[in-house]
Amino acid sequence: MSEGAPVRTALYDEHVALEANLVDFHGFELPIWYSNIKQEHLATRATAGLFDVSHMGSFRFSGVNVKSWLETLATQKVTSVAAPRCAYTHFLDEDGHLIDDMIFAVVSDEEILGVPNASMIGVMWDWFSKHLPSDGSIHLEDLSDATSIMALQGPHAKAMLSEVLGEANHVGRFKWQAIGDNPLGITGWLQGTGYTGEAGYEIFVPNGDAPKLWRALINAGTVPIGLGARDTLRLEKGFLLSGVDFCWPPLAEGENGPFLARDSWETNVPFGLDLDHEFIGKHRVINHSENDARWWGIKYTEKGPLPRPGKPVTLLDGTHIGALTSGAPAPSLDNLGIGIGYLSSVSDGDEVLVVASPRKSVKAVVVRPPFV
Repeated sequence: MSEGAPVRTALYDEHVALEANLVDFHGFELPIWYSNIKQEHLATRATAGLFDVSHMGSFRFSGVNVKSWLETLATQKVTSVAAPRCAYTHFLDEDGHLIDDMIFAVVSDEEILGVPNASMIGVMWDWFSKHLPSDGSIHLEDLSDATSIMALQGPHAKAMLSEVLGEANHVGRFKWQAIGDNPLGITGWLQGTGYTGEAGYEIFVPNGDAPKLWRALINAGTVPIGLGARDTLRLEKGFLLSGVDFCWPPLAEGENGPFLARDSWETNVPFGLDLDHEFIGKHRVINHSENDARWWGIKYTEKGPLPRPGKPVTLLDGTHIGALTSGAPAPSLDNLGIGIGYLSSVSDGDEVLVVASPRKSVKAVVVRPPFV
């Protein structure tokens, strides 16, 4: 995907019309911001932000035993997820290393829709294809190229969507629903999911319907949001970023690569891991010591150079205990420095130092995200 010119989504002309600052992101030409990151971040928290996330993938899994099949690959107990619910899961390789995470929606007992991360569409297609039953009972489809995805997030999201598509086109948190009759005549589906921690939706529509839906939502008062604010919003909620907070070993590059080879226990995510079933890679998840490094957040308690990915973290006596994988000023906390990473032998409330520069270590406290 990264070779040659970046792919332009069906909303490219809309971004140009709004004078977006466009960048190459995993092979897609997408806005990094329209106004500035902080302004867009705070607008999402206070009102409603609209994101083009069409770089994300869209898979359909179907078949009589599709839930049981997917459960053999997923850390989530898929058979316990009833339609029309959505859920979060990890997929591990045979060595127990995390390949990718994914939100999936159970449409029915015979159909599941999944959203692989942008740079992992091909990898996850190959992984699922490799494990399809030999009898052809499970069918896998890639809807990515034909589907545009918009995320509408924030406390005013429901009001904005109702104004544009009608009150019947609303779905609750972590639920799925087909888009019904609406003034725009668009089709697709809604999921009560997103990457900001705010209430809202991810909206999946055919590419041809995307521009008119985008324009209608913008005209209703939603604020267009770029990738920069998307990253600070997810960091404030402590959401992992594929390829940054974890990375499958075959894709890892540089000296930090082995550090990012993680499993579900190490990511310390409070949802998506159910040990009451068998799945590929489970042996690694259940064989850890409590002193092994796990994912934690840190929050600055004094001023200093801002936390950034790769910065070491030590105890107050200088003992090295890990490093940050993500870090930034938090717009919702008056630009206080926050970060997430893998730290060993710590607990919530412990004081640590972030080695933010060769000359300055900054005091911070270990916390369990979200930060806001």
